[in-house]
Amino acid sequence: MPESEGEGFIAILNLVRYLRGPQGCPWDRKQTAANFAGYVREEALELIEALKTGDAECISEEWGDTLFTLLAVAAAAEQEGVLEVGDALRGAHEKLIRRHAHIFGAREAETPEEVAEMWSAIKAEEKGRRRAKKRVELPRD
Repeated sequence: MPESEGEGFIAILNLVRYLRGPQGCPWDRKQTAANFAGYVREEALELIEALKTGDAECISEEWGDTLFTLLAVAAAAEQEGVLEVGDALRGAHEKLIRRHAHIFGAREAETPEEVAEMWSAIKAEEKGRRRAKKRVELPRD
């Protein structure tokens, strides 16, 4: 059994990948990322309900189920060639640092409302840059 959080994350990711492998589970192997994604909502709703009850044991179980399902989506998407888990993790880390510019950058925010406003502005800037990258130059006659 893994002893640290990092070891636990790696262990469950490896378990998901194993279940999709040749010696793994026929049902897991058959699923696509989109199939697994359909279970994410169900598991997240169960987690939300557990949080509402405040039952720590239930919260832990449902959080684990939700994480497992998200990692199953990731493993299937990797096999489908549309995702690299490492790239997604690095991208999420970079995005969270960028969007917390009041902590890691030069912007200032003192209240939760100021943070939310800044977060929305940074997100809009990012989406604008992404759209600009996607624009395709049309050939000129």
